[in-house]
Amino acid sequence: MRNLLIANGRVIDPSQSMDRVTHVRVENGRVAAYDASPQEGDRVIDARGKIVCPGLIDMHVHLREPGREEDETIETGAAAALAGGFTAIVCAPNTDPPIDSQGAVEFVRHQAARAGHCHVYAMGCVSKNREGHELAEIGLLVEAGAVAFTDDGAPVYNPELMRRAFEYCRMFDKPVANHAEVRELTQHGVMHEGLVSLILGLPGMPAAAEDVMVSRDIALAEATGGRLHVMHVSTAGSVEILRRAKRRGVRVTAEATPHHFTLTDECLRSFDANCKMNPPLRSQEHVEAVIAGLADGTIDVIVSDHAPHSREKKMLELDQAPFGIVGLETTLGLVITRLIGPGLLDWPTALAKLTINPARILGIPKGTLAVGADADITIIDPQARWRVDPSRFYSKSTNTPFVGWELTGRAEMVIVGGEIRYPFDQRAD
Repeated sequence: MRNLLIANGRVIDPSQSMDRVTHVRVENGRVAAYDASPQEGDRVIDARGKIVCPGLIDMHVHLREPGREEDETIETGAAAALAGGFTAIVCAPNTDPPIDSQGAVEFVRHQAARAGHCHVYAMGCVSKNREGHELAEIGLLVEAGAVAFTDDGAPVYNPELMRRAFEYCRMFDKPVANHAEVRELTQHGVMHEGLVSLILGLPGMPAAAEDVMVSRDIALAEATGGRLHVMHVSTAGSVEILRRAKRRGVRVTAEATPHHFTLTDECLRSFDANCKMNPPLRSQEHVEAVIAGLADGTIDVIVSDHAPHSREKKMLELDQAPFGIVGLETTLGLVITRLIGPGLLDWPTALAKLTINPARILGIPKGTLAVGADADITIIDPQARWRVDPSRFYSKSTNTPFVGWELTGRAEMVIVGGEIRYPFDQRAD
């Protein structure tokens, strides 16, 4: 492994409150020094005009393997992550079979090691087989390497099961992440319940379905002292509920996706299944509330909620097509174009939500460029202009509503453990 000197870049590391132009030296896979000079044998990377930051982390990704390899595999998903600037991703457990055993966690780790792309962590199921009846073996899953617990794809519906999940996970200081949805309120729904759904004659999914579940989960977290992580926040009500809970000191964190701070339910006028997701795209006032939550720190993390589906599945009629879109390869560009560019978030704030914040929530030793840390580094060209072309995705699936969008900013180089992993044709010896 060659040592690296990343020269002349604007280094932004929110974990150290660092934002300055400097050189970063990498030795033996770790950050070794700043303001260093090149030494014999170094590979010098000129990062002039570029952003150098800790490797991006996406803590909410669906990789589909095992069970639905026609949509995605761990290898293709990890490749897409690198192309999107991510050095670490966390896969949700709604595979077939689900990640509810030590063997399932170890399978994910083995497949990720074989792929040799980015770090892949696993979330374990809250309940056995994701059925919501009996707790999974939380302790054994932690021992195998699970970093959080969720039944995502479905909410943890039984409040007593959720209470016990908080109590067990508290012993290991692991968060319980929940998909906030009251299913009785969203039954048969395909989009946000509002004026647009009324005009289109499509069954709706009201914002209250999310708000009620977020309120329940916060009450249980507060009662048990457990750690709650609210997944893909999409409503103004949820943002305000979270804001008040944080003020009270409840141990709660939250995430939002680019599609929920970028798109509205107006997109469904096209009846395009690539605009069908759960939570659904909401109306403009909800989008503005999510952006406000990101800006004031109520929402801690930005995730892709990468949910690949094969073309054949998304070509079904709208009520039959599955929920979800791919996002690993567009998240960074959308954050730069729609949040940083207009001044809604500055670079350090946005990058904190993609680096140190998810690392701290998950308790993983990532998200920092402190001396001695693993050299997981993303180099971003903030001026690069590019057009979203799904035919060039590394993901197996192409289900995105952003086809043809022109974005500004993308990952130019991704380094994992001191090795250049992206671009793929520049991998270090």
